[in-house]
Amino acid sequence: MNIKSIVNELRSYNDEQEWFEFKVNWFQAETLGEYVAALSNAAAFHYKKSAYFVWGIDDDTHEIVGTEFNQYCDYNKEPFQNYLARNLSPSINFTFEEDSIDGKRVVVLMIPAAEEIPTSFREKRYIRIGSSKAPLKDYPKREIQLFKILDGRIETIETKKAKYQELTFSKLFGFYGSKGVSLNKETFEKNLNLRNNDGDYNMLAQLLSDDSHIPLRVSIFEGKTKGSRLFSVREFGNNCLLYTLDELLRYGDVLNLIQADETNRVVERKEVPLFDNKAFREAMINAVLHNQWTSGNEPMVTVFSDRIEILSRGTIPPAQTMEGFYLGESVPVNEKLSEIFLQLHISEKSGRGVPKISEVYGKNAFSFRENSIVVTIPFEKVGIITEKVGNKSAGKSGMNERRQRILKEMRDNPNVTAKELHNMLEISETAVDNNISFLKSNGYIERVGSKKKGYWKVL
Repeated sequence: MNIKSIVNELRSYNDEQEWFEFKVNWFQAETLGEYVAALSNAAAFHYKKSAYFVWGIDDDTHEIVGTEFNQYCDYNKEPFQNYLARNLSPSINFTFEEDSIDGKRVVVLMIPAAEEIPTSFREKRYIRIGSSKAPLKDYPKREIQLFKILDGRIETIETKKAKYQELTFSKLFGFYGSKGVSLNKETFEKNLNLRNNDGDYNMLAQLLSDDSHIPLRVSIFEGKTKGSRLFSVREFGNNCLLYTLDELLRYGDVLNLIQADETNRVVERKEVPLFDNKAFREAMINAVLHNQWTSGNEPMVTVFSDRIEILSRGTIPPAQTMEGFYLGESVPVNEKLSEIFLQLHISEKSGRGVPKISEVYGKNAFSFRENSIVVTIPFEKVGIITEKVGNKSAGKSGMNERRQRILKEMRDNPNVTAKELHNMLEISETAVDNNISFLKSNGYIERVGSKKKGYWKVL
């Protein structure tokens, strides 16, 4: 057991995760017992084998500062460790470990993940919500999800047996090598969690093998719907997933035509890409990373004449909120795959993917369906026949009567709200939001100030 490597791995996260906690010298016996139960349950919730409570680390800067915490102290005339073990149910085999890192004392409480039933302290169950602990009963959705996880009703790519067991991994070694990272042939299966508890290769192993047997397709349609003529289908896959994703990202460069915009040209023509490549990249990585592979279905990329739709199977996790989703507070669907992407610098811990897409295309770029999430990347085409509206150009049918009415109301009342427009125009709030998004992205209006205290400026 290498305490230094565990601590340094935990410190590498930008923020504390729900399955570990940093403190310097803090100690409150009963509250710590509640934390232990919460962390044990959080580890199970996030498919971790262990949770950790670490003393000697500044929880803001993650710097190693050392600790004076005494894990051998007494509480109510009883060794604290006995008190803790006596009040945890069911019994879990926690241990205190300590080491010196950079000459400073660090203590780590190793907490096994809950098994079969949630861990409780003094007959009460707790869970972690962000960096805080809370009674599990106050979060019924998480409670239901946790029980499903503990009784094996929810499969993950680490627990589900691979359909194919004769797997090889030479391409995986090649990809790691190309990133300057070495894999140990003797330990890589264990380190990457490529086998389930029964010793069989799991779904993660199949995805990372030389032949995943899973193709990812890009379908290109001539028009704006799937009812139009299917122009072509490009198939990527039946390969190590890491290479498949790399090929898809490269194909995005092929699709992203650079257009020459000579509007108001003086000296040099303006080069305009068909879509924002960074937003496309983030959407594609997220689709592969958070896809519900256990469903047996892969992500789907569809190209229309005016947009790209990137579909990922599954919905946002129960531990996620819509607010957290748009803020980039990532809750990985596939924990180990997420760690691998981070290790190989394919994705980042900053959770900037969704905020980046929202910044470029707005929240309306995301569509949540019953069993999937779709990101829409619209095309910015130059040279389209336009009609003049004021001093702006819109697509031939871009500025309809409804949008002109919204502009009029905003001129008359810059503080008008989406709800008021919904009542005035007698259309849904979603339709209002879509029209406002169009007016903003096409330069007709801008929002000055915050959503609550700001106002609309008609340009």
